[in-house]
Amino acid sequence: MLSHYWGRFLATLKHAWRYIRAFGRWMLYASITGIIGGFIGMFFHASVEWATHARETHEYFLYFMPIAGIIIVGLYNAFNSYGDNTDTVVEGVRRDGRTVPIVLAPLIFISTVLTHLCGGSAGREGAALQLGGSIATQVGYWFDVDKKEMKVLLMCGMSALFSALFGTPVTAVFFALEVAVVGIMQYSALVPCIAASVTAYIITRVNGVEPTRFALANMPQITASTLMLTVALAALCAVLSIIFCRAIRRSEKIMHRIKNEYLRIIIGAAGLIALTKLVGCYDYNGAGMDVIVRAVEGGEAKPFAFLLKIIFTIITISAGFKGGEIVPTLFIGAAFGCVFGNIAGADAGLFAAIGMVAMFCGVLNCPLASIFLSIELFGSSGLLLFVIASGVSYMLSGYSGLYSSQKIMSSKIRARYVNKNTGK
Repeated sequence: MLSHYWGRFLATLKHAWRYIRAFGRWMLYASITGIIGGFIGMFFHASVEWATHARETHEYFLYFMPIAGIIIVGLYNAFNSYGDNTDTVVEGVRRDGRTVPIVLAPLIFISTVLTHLCGGSAGREGAALQLGGSIATQVGYWFDVDKKEMKVLLMCGMSALFSALFGTPVTAVFFALEVAVVGIMQYSALVPCIAASVTAYIITRVNGVEPTRFALANMPQITASTLMLTVALAALCAVLSIIFCRAIRRSEKIMHRIKNEYLRIIIGAAGLIALTKLVGCYDYNGAGMDVIVRAVEGGEAKPFAFLLKIIFTIITISAGFKGGEIVPTLFIGAAFGCVFGNIAGADAGLFAAIGMVAMFCGVLNCPLASIFLSIELFGSSGLLLFVIASGVSYMLSGYSGLYSSQKIMSSKIRARYVNKNTGK
């Protein structure tokens, strides 16, 4: 009898040890990924801020955009990495745990800084995800992880860099869990992603990097009118997100008819320079965070600012400049929501914020990450409105998305699996 109970105790202890060992192993992997990601993210953030300030101080940097484009193409061709981008990371998470080339980290770092320095309309999250994928791959090499564990490590890298750059650690976790395969979340990666994200966030905060936050001028009032306007704006943002994603795909196909990458990026640079001079301002160059702040906190946006940002971003990305589309997406949503609010006679700043979240969800198909983004950027006082906006935008945005490797497994309108690729 005693031996029976002793055997059961040892079996229970052995079973518990498996969980303890796995927890300790992933804390090690994720923490190392978060530490490296935090410091690299901090340096990258400072570099992009420097490039933005330099461009705003010296407007003639705009005319160096063709030279910056030639350098970017030359760097990628020199390392045989012209086809590597954010989809490389998403594909690794989604399908086979493939590694992300280590050389992609310095390439995307330098190229994104050059894009911002010379006025390309791009964000920084594309660089963040690619940097995170490269860092995770290196950590995986150090510990000789298998393909299944590499998939989790890639998600840790994405979480760490997203958290470091935007200061939104919770959003970073759920973005990494949702973005590759929409409708199926790999919960085994939850704790590792939390560890990597929080570690990177702490490092940036300790070193003085302030998180992205916005102050809404008025506390949102939940009324029937506000709810209806929120649904209407989210539906319009869903349509706008489809247009934006499909326009990027179409323009990339058109631009790739120009087989010479150097000529392609020079033509794109010339187009951006001409457009900048035509509109007579620099609001649509770079990320455009100042425009977002004016829309959310001041309720001010030019009527066609969202459309011009779409055009500038499409040319930038399809020509071959680097950075990402998420911050431009937030710009588009903020400007469009602000104009919508002014036309509707509502709080323009509030609807700029709702537009940001609805557009984010529409182009990325990540409703949970969108909801958490609203809390981390704007606080929880208008949570109900942001939840509604995220849900409506997710449902009505169909099966389009920014990343062609993204898979949507569950139907948005029926209780069944669809297994659709957003790139098709």
